[in-house]
Amino acid sequence: MLSDLAIFFAALGITTLEMVEASAVALTLYAHSGRHMVFPYAALGAAVVFAPMFAIGAMIALLPAVLVRLTGGVLLLYFGRRLAMSARRAVLASRKGSAHAEGFEKGALVTAFSVGAVEAFEAAIVLVGLLPNGFDPTVLGMAGGAVVVVASTYALRSRVRRLKQAQVKVAVSGLLLAFATFWFAEAVTPLNDLLLLPLFAAYASAVYWHSNRPG
Repeated sequence: MLSDLAIFFAALGITTLEMVEASAVALTLYAHSGRHMVFPYAALGAAVVFAPMFAIGAMIALLPAVLVRLTGGVLLLYFGRRLAMSARRAVLASRKGSAHAEGFEKGALVTAFSVGAVEAFEAAIVLVGLLPNGFDPTVLGMAGGAVVVVASTYALRSRVRRLKQAQVKVAVSGLLLAFATFWFAEAVTPLNDLLLLPLFAAYASAVYWHSNRPG
């Protein structure tokens, strides 16, 4: 009984931990685009990994984690850079008193899908190790983590839309560049997820300075 409880909390913790990171990106993409489609795309990215996890079992752990992280990092680096440039245009437009309106970019959907898949992959590696030791508590813990993430994302979605467009773009760009750097580094050596905090602060500050510089 005690081992089942430990497995449950392990599955709950890893699912919540990894998918909250995907949720944070989806929320900021939603704030930027105003489209709800980023949420199902992030969920779809996670589902692509989680759905076959029970069918292929331990084989998922054999997938090249380095390749997954590098691919996700390249995508996020590309879209993070584009958003940094877009934030600069938004600031310049606001100085001129004109509205800076950009259409919803497909890149946001690709980013949401990519983040959902990468974070689910990292959670799945742990969940695969738990499944043989306790199938039911692992599934319950995974489901509980998903409920926590979905509920918190739903509760926060209306608030992020109140932010100014330029501020949102700075935050999104900083977040994507932080994840890109983190995943590139993780392809070489294991890192603590807490490193994302100073990375985000550094990139968001750099993008803010770039966007608001004179000129």
